[in-house]
Amino acid sequence: MHIISDTIGMDNTGYGPQEASKAYQYIHKALCKEYGVFTLNVENFSSDKEHIIRYLLKENNTEKVLDVVEVTFQYIEAVIPLINNYAYIAHISSSPDNAIEELNQRFKEHAIGYQYEASPIIRTDSTYTHSEIVKPALSLLSNEIFQGAFDEYTKAHEHYRHNRNKECLAECLKAFESTMKIICSQKKWKYDQKDTASKLIKACAENGLFQSFSETQLGSLKNLLEGGIPTIRNKFGGHGQGEVIQQVDSKLTRYCLNMTGTTIIFMIEQSNIK
Repeated sequence: MHIISDTIGMDNTGYGPQEASKAYQYIHKALCKEYGVFTLNVENFSSDKEHIIRYLLKENNTEKVLDVVEVTFQYIEAVIPLINNYAYIAHISSSPDNAIEELNQRFKEHAIGYQYEASPIIRTDSTYTHSEIVKPALSLLSNEIFQGAFDEYTKAHEHYRHNRNKECLAECLKAFESTMKIICSQKKWKYDQKDTASKLIKACAENGLFQSFSETQLGSLKNLLEGGIPTIRNKFGGHGQGEVIQQVDSKLTRYCLNMTGTTIIFMIEQSNIK
């Protein structure tokens, strides 16, 4: 709440500039709508900011606490920079970028296991994996050319955060396929929108996306791509379950998620698309 107050400002309901009050009102309303309630608290507090503070402090459900952080920082990241002279009129002492940086540093200091990256809050089971795979993949996908793949990759992380492993695998495959389709489209390589991962991999290979590798290495890479992400998803996440409900292990899901990120980084860097 200290970070939020430093970045959004004081709730000046009834006097002075109303930008901060509008921000807290938006956040309060968004959370109420998500939970299907009219107010976050039974008590009748005087302001939206007070409702948010009280809810954040008393709520014991980790996911709901993260919801408050996520919705608030989405507003800080997306809306505040668009308001002229916001720092002056709301009397704030921290910028949106500094707020996000401090939030993530606090998470890291206390080993919370989450980071706020490109709007969603993402689980960080491994600091090394996060810095070497997740962040570079999100950075490359943030190019508006790759918007579709970006949305799917961030959805995969959101599903992983909520332990929706099957949905995570499905979004991994979508992000993987979308990345290849975008590369083919940008390079004007022939492909069909209905092509599956195997056909897209073949199209990319035939057009030299992996040309810096020897024939043996290229074959190994194709086998990894064709036999990795699509196979994992097809076996567990994409077909009927039969009489026994299939349970997808979190370790397998994390492996697939990391492999998707690594492969996306490799393909975009090989494509040289800016």
